[in-house]
Amino acid sequence: MSQSTPLGEFLRARREALKPQDVGLPEYGRRRVKGLRREEVAMLAGMSSDYYVRLEQGRESSPSPQVVEAVARALSLDEEATEHLHRLIRPPVQRRAAADDHVSPQLLQLMDSWPTSPAFVLGPALDILAANTMATALHEGFAATDNLARMVFTDPAGREFYRDWERAAHSCVAELRAAFGHDPESARVNQVVDELCSASPAFAELWARHEVKSKTQEGKHLRHPRVGDLHIQFSAFTVNGAPHQQLVVYQAQPASATAAAFEQLRASAARVTARTLHHNDAI
Repeated sequence: MSQSTPLGEFLRARREALKPQDVGLPEYGRRRVKGLRREEVAMLAGMSSDYYVRLEQGRESSPSPQVVEAVARALSLDEEATEHLHRLIRPPVQRRAAADDHVSPQLLQLMDSWPTSPAFVLGPALDILAANTMATALHEGFAATDNLARMVFTDPAGREFYRDWERAAHSCVAELRAAFGHDPESARVNQVVDELCSASPAFAELWARHEVKSKTQEGKHLRHPRVGDLHIQFSAFTVNGAPHQQLVVYQAQPASATAAAFEQLRASAARVTARTLHHNDAI
């Protein structure tokens, strides 16, 4: 009897996402299977069909690095997806240690030193572990700001805030899939995935694609409920000493409309902080 494995699920999803013409194979008539056939992948990878079937069915979980590279080429995987494939066959003892939610005081101090740049720290399951004042002001339209994936998929504010919502949705799911590849047994990642698969058909459909992508440097178009459209650049950095955490920083071009909007957010947040301090002093 075969059983489903993260490796087998990934291979099947990526095989089903390809068409014969994508890999230079002819296509004759109507096909009874979605995407490539298993024997076609095996042929492209230079291995027996039986061996490839065992990989997908969970009966062969420790292929050699050469086999992994051959399969990656057959499935036209990019560099990041190939790395993900290697992680899925890596023994559990080689995977990273379990993550925690502790954000170092030095990192918190650094984020607070950026009065005009929203900055926040993400955990593997896209939990927002810490945020500076500007990030809090930027996300004020959301009902809750504890998990980025939930903000995108289950909060109605998400579709208004992320002007290219489809792109944001794909990015969230691909980042969660990458985190899953690092640690398929992560209780928190699996909890968030199960919750979102139940709550959002859009998330469930994207999760089944097994696409992998980590954060990079690129632009975003956002819309804040008070200050309007924002065109920002963002950078994501792995946190030294806590490689399961990412520091995300949003920046505006100097002298731009977005920079002026960020200044409005900063001034508004400063007024709120001042009122809070005044209220606390009066108690």
